[in-house]
Amino acid sequence: MSFPARVALHWRLRISLFITCYNDTLFPKTGQAVVTVLERLGHTVDFREAQTCCGQMHYNSGYHAQAFPLMEKFLADFRESSVICVPSSSCVSMIRDHYPVMAEKSGNQELIREVNTLLPRVFEFSELLVDKLGVEDTGSYFPHRVAYHPSCHSLRSLHVGDKPVRLLKSVRGLTYVPIEDEDQCCGFGGTFSVKNAGVSSAMAQEKARCVVRADADYCAAIDNSCLMQIGGTLSRMNTRTCTVHLAEILAATESDAGARANGSVHG
Repeated sequence: MSFPARVALHWRLRISLFITCYNDTLFPKTGQAVVTVLERLGHTVDFREAQTCCGQMHYNSGYHAQAFPLMEKFLADFRESSVICVPSSSCVSMIRDHYPVMAEKSGNQELIREVNTLLPRVFEFSELLVDKLGVEDTGSYFPHRVAYHPSCHSLRSLHVGDKPVRLLKSVRGLTYVPIEDEDQCCGFGGTFSVKNAGVSSAMAQEKARCVVRADADYCAAIDNSCLMQIGGTLSRMNTRTCTVHLAEILAATESDAGARANGSVHG
């Protein structure tokens, strides 16, 4: 049975896509890739154009009062969504870990109930595929050596475990290569990289050296913030290794590879 025929057997959902600030501004291909994968699996994706920011940057910097209306807006924007996909573990962590705290501190019982109702509907991309949709093989093809960097939020907050790696190992043509000290932070940490630039840079260099030693063509992750940190360091080291979001790998197919070979697709 062909892959399209297999996915037709799955139930179909309407999934709302929340695009994070980083992805919206710097990595739009990630959102496009998420849509490609979910539609290939037979689901419908909607994009709430009123959406903005989850409030993570404000909250983590101590501006809790400024983060509060962003939480309220997120709740309003996605109130009618049955499933919400977020291709960033740090933003999902903000929603799961800190929205309940902000709601509780407000003393508003209706807000507390609304947050509690929202949380089970919010999924990081790899969680959505594996836990909600029951999918590991997304019909992808990516003939390269790929390392995976598990971000701090994915490890220590969401506990996504090996879900992204299982998805990578199901991609045809892909060779998964583990990296040393994979659980170590890349040093980005949002404003940490600005306030503690020297330490952040040293951490990024160590992470990049681990990726290089693995002889990977690509370093994948589920957070573009980490990929920006690692990718910039790899570039300054003049390595051949590139960075890519998990969704972009899962969106790739044999026809894409053929187009690249023919020179009609760049990247």
